[in-house]
Amino acid sequence: MIRVLTLSTLFPDSTRPNFGVFVEQQTLGLAAAPDVEVRVVAPIGLPPGPLALLHHADKLALPARETWRGLCVHRPRFTSIPGVGGRWHAHHLARAVEPVLDAIRADFPFDVIDASFFFPDGPAAVALGARYGVPVSIKARGADVHFWGSHGPTAPQVLAAAQGADGLLAVSAAMRADMAALGMPAERIRVHYTGVDLGRFRPIADRTAAKATLGVNGPLVISVGALIPRKAHHLVVAAVAALPGVTLAIAGEGAERARLVAQAEQLGMGERLMMLGNVAHAKLPAVLAAADVMALASTSEGLANAWIEALACGTPIVVTEAGGAREVVTSRAAGRIVAGDPAAFAAAIADLLADPLDPQMVRAAASRFTWAANTAALVDHLRGLVAHGPRRTIRRRQASRG
Repeated sequence: MIRVLTLSTLFPDSTRPNFGVFVEQQTLGLAAAPDVEVRVVAPIGLPPGPLALLHHADKLALPARETWRGLCVHRPRFTSIPGVGGRWHAHHLARAVEPVLDAIRADFPFDVIDASFFFPDGPAAVALGARYGVPVSIKARGADVHFWGSHGPTAPQVLAAAQGADGLLAVSAAMRADMAALGMPAERIRVHYTGVDLGRFRPIADRTAAKATLGVNGPLVISVGALIPRKAHHLVVAAVAALPGVTLAIAGEGAERARLVAQAEQLGMGERLMMLGNVAHAKLPAVLAAADVMALASTSEGLANAWIEALACGTPIVVTEAGGAREVVTSRAAGRIVAGDPAAFAAAIADLLADPLDPQMVRAAASRFTWAANTAALVDHLRGLVAHGPRRTIRRRQASRG
């Protein structure tokens, strides 16, 4: 039996049901594994003083502890000071979590800390691992390393956490290479692919009828992701604008929404742009399966869950060469990898629309990304850390005394 303390600032709650659903699914798989017990600590960062009440009253009202989909989840609040570039996020996170873990240890003497996001979770987890004398694993997913690992105030913290952790996980081999390039110990980084529920995400019998339920008559392209600059939705908008009769549906919310709507109006798309907002994850399979193509022009990724989910639905993808794209699009049956410009996206989308792929052949590209494989690899990784013990932590503490 191993007892795992999962630490994640990227975890859903009743105010954000779509937030970190892939972390939730990974944790549910881990908790269901034989001879594994899990407790979850999902800290919530809030600005200090009245700012929290003014802008985050809904999060303040969340229970400090609850049962979430069968998981015991603690939700301590920590101070997230705006305007300082994340400089003290990890410090405040660790301080807020300490009393919670002190209490948890009384009836759940956890053997390992599994930090499922690199920042601020990773640096806090290493400090907590030293406090409790247990090994620590940190998982890198994408922006948590690409941004925070190169951002002035936080880059040293990210690197120090990687060097101090007993084990590291990366969502793709490309992510592993990026981590090593930053100076992280490559020999301790294990590639740990995400999963997809192949029972829920699967092709549908009548794509035309499914599009009709969305009010679409003709080719449909879907783009899924937060409306933020890194996702580069504007490139896909420009690409689809150049394809007469093709509709683009964007599932996601964020600060770029107004800009994208204005761009579409300027390009004369009219009703050919559909802003779906946040689509509940339970409803996402139907939307993805209805589309003829999924297009995402991200400038950086680890390995996007949206890629895998689209493929599982039999929908080919057009993506940039970001993160682990080449680990997913391993044949033309899965879609196309193109340059990050509208003309390249338009050409690839037009190619796939002109010569549609067999949905079952597309789905085959996602068949190896299962939650069962994800769980088995994670259990093996964490068991190995527990078996070896927190040797690196012990050495660091001894060195600091010397």
